[in-house]
Amino acid sequence: MEGSQIVNIIIALFLPPLAVFLEKGWGSECILDLILTIIFFFPGMLYALYIVLTQHTSR
Repeated sequence: MEGSQIVNIIIALFLPPLAVFLEKGWGSECILDLILTIIFFFPGMLYALYIVLTQHTSR
């Protein structure tokens, strides 16, 4: 695991929309995560972790 991936995972745990924004930029993924986080925090966090972990494995 790289240091940047660990930092992104920590950000995804505490500020999920920010982690998705840093990985994907402002787009449909970020808006979806923002909505999930507003409705209930846990689904937003899981989605952010999914985005962060799949982005680093595909690089």
